[in-house]
Amino acid sequence: MSDVLEREFFDRSVEEVAPALLGCVLSRTTSEGEVAVRLTEVEAYAGPLDAASHAFRGRTARNSVMFGPPGHAYVYFTYGMHFCVNLVCGPEGMSSGVLLRAGEPVTGVELARERRPRSSVRDLARGPARLCQALAIDRELDGADVCSDGALRILAGSPVDPASIHRGPRTGVSGAKDTPWRFWIDGEPSVSPYRPHAPKRRATLLGEVDVSGRSAGR
Repeated sequence: MSDVLEREFFDRSVEEVAPALLGCVLSRTTSEGEVAVRLTEVEAYAGPLDAASHAFRGRTARNSVMFGPPGHAYVYFTYGMHFCVNLVCGPEGMSSGVLLRAGEPVTGVELARERRPRSSVRDLARGPARLCQALAIDRELDGADVCSDGALRILAGSPVDPASIHRGPRTGVSGAKDTPWRFWIDGEPSVSPYRPHAPKRRATLLGEVDVSGRSAGR
């Protein structure tokens, strides 16, 4: 398989790194074997300059990896049920990152299907939570160096025709919702559907109340 990406790849603007990751391969190795996906959809988040970023309001215990050196994984738990993985970009302290939204399985398809038994091959890693389920990515990998020969690696993969890379607003974010920092390979079946931010509601004894207000961004 292709070589692991050098750290310098990530040590630049997140808006440059995000589209450059399309076509690269994310590989996860466990005692069960390897599962790898070719990245087809990503989103860029620019730290304190970006109202949709988890780092917009500063450093916390949860997001501290984002403030570290580039080329590391920031893994977080969301909605009480899902993990999502981001790759830290830019100089240390900038807290920029790329959310890995979707990918096409290229290695370990049967193992991924064991982890997501009711999924079609197209949907195995179609969306950030599904991607993490298929690759068995959880908070234990928060801070993992993806530029080393470890359990989670990012590989060069195959080049993508720049004309096939499209961009638009990020999915489901309430802050900076019109910023066109979602990038995807046009025509790839594994790309997830775009959905704008919609306030979440839940039933209470007093009826339906809005409990949203948190950004879904990185």
